[in-house]
Amino acid sequence: MCGIVGAIAERNIVPILMEGLHRLEYRGYDSAGIAVLNGTQHLKRLRTVGKVHMLDEALEQTPTSGKIGIAHTRWATHGVPSERNAHPHLSRDGVAVVHNGIIENHDELREELKRAGYQFTSETDTEVIAHRIHRHLQTVRDLFKAVRATVAELEGAYALAVVSEEDPERLILAREGCPVVIGLGVEENFVASDVAALLPVTRRFIFLEEGDVAEIRRKSIRIIDKNGNTAERPIRESELSADAAEKGQYRHYMLKEIHEQPRAIANTLQERVANGRLLEAAFGPAATDVFVRTRNVHIVACGTSYHAAATARYFIEQICKVPCSVDIASEYRYRSPLVPTDSLFVTISQSGETADTLAALRLAKQSGYLSTLSICNVPESSLVRESELVMLTRAGPEIGVASTKAFTIPPGSSAQPVLISLSVKVLRPCSRQNLSVARSAASHLVTFEACSYLCALRSSR
Repeated sequence: MCGIVGAIAERNIVPILMEGLHRLEYRGYDSAGIAVLNGTQHLKRLRTVGKVHMLDEALEQTPTSGKIGIAHTRWATHGVPSERNAHPHLSRDGVAVVHNGIIENHDELREELKRAGYQFTSETDTEVIAHRIHRHLQTVRDLFKAVRATVAELEGAYALAVVSEEDPERLILAREGCPVVIGLGVEENFVASDVAALLPVTRRFIFLEEGDVAEIRRKSIRIIDKNGNTAERPIRESELSADAAEKGQYRHYMLKEIHEQPRAIANTLQERVANGRLLEAAFGPAATDVFVRTRNVHIVACGTSYHAAATARYFIEQICKVPCSVDIASEYRYRSPLVPTDSLFVTISQSGETADTLAALRLAKQSGYLSTLSICNVPESSLVRESELVMLTRAGPEIGVASTKAFTIPPGSSAQPVLISLSVKVLRPCSRQNLSVARSAASHLVTFEACSYLCALRSSR
């Protein structure tokens, strides 16, 4: 998984970029790089293979500073892990690009550029983007317009951050299929692929929608949507603290997140449970009517969320007496499911940006379901914004590779339907026997949490 960080300010932004890269290390990567305008009107670029600390060491050997720049951690998709394939990528006259995602038509675009005289130094699809932007600059003479013209040619998924030697007062951002966020400061602004990268410098964020292109200046933001219209995106304040994504006293993130499970459960249930039942209003204003009408449940997810969904199916059918089917999101997209009358479509995703799950949700909204419900840990995510009903978990960042909190907290695990069933009137009237089963399942979850906690204590000694 790749990571993007960028900044424009009146101070040296290199420490901000490097701190952002360190905070994105959990995503997995094979190389890292940085490009800044350091006051000489020329981009200074450094790239290294390996961990971010290797880039730190390179900066110690070749100190640089700047007031505008971009940085990246790369997970190889096109080309082997190497310095020449690491981001940022440059084109003539100092156009620099960092990119998350995969461009599916990069081969044909590359051949066209070669015929036009462009030379390639890497095997990546990202260098194609850099050269396409440069080529458009020869006609439109405006970086923002050149980026918009370029993304109109791209097929696939991308999040792009672009800077240019010829345009040192702005940074251009674009998004299609990959998450990217703008962080708002005081006469300075930032960009990243993950909120966690920017928490040390801001808590105020703007999330781009699909097809948006944004112009980031020190004192202003301009966003154009995919139809070419000026767009106003809401400013959201993150509830996460700067230390939420740090290991703190723990040896590793896995141990920290095991310890955080009881608190994550308590936070998620807070203000949502009364008199032994989950309040329907926690899902949204229309939830009560939707749940009363629901006769079938269809859950779609990927990875750990899929395993949680598969477990949930047993409880929904056993306790709620409602038929439930579960699909892996990537498979759901490529078949034509028959939708029974009054079916609730449920998506589960920790990040809310899982590409296959998002695509499944968009397909489902055109397929005749009664309503859509997302169970997610990120309130600003695409999945949450595009679903009619939402159950937000309050797990905080999950950085360890093996999932803990995202699986065990109630809305993301088998306990979620248990809690729905405890809300006796939500999906079906619940018999005493089923209520007993629900309470038993809930007690097993508590036992599981206790075992996890004991394991954490043993491993910390």
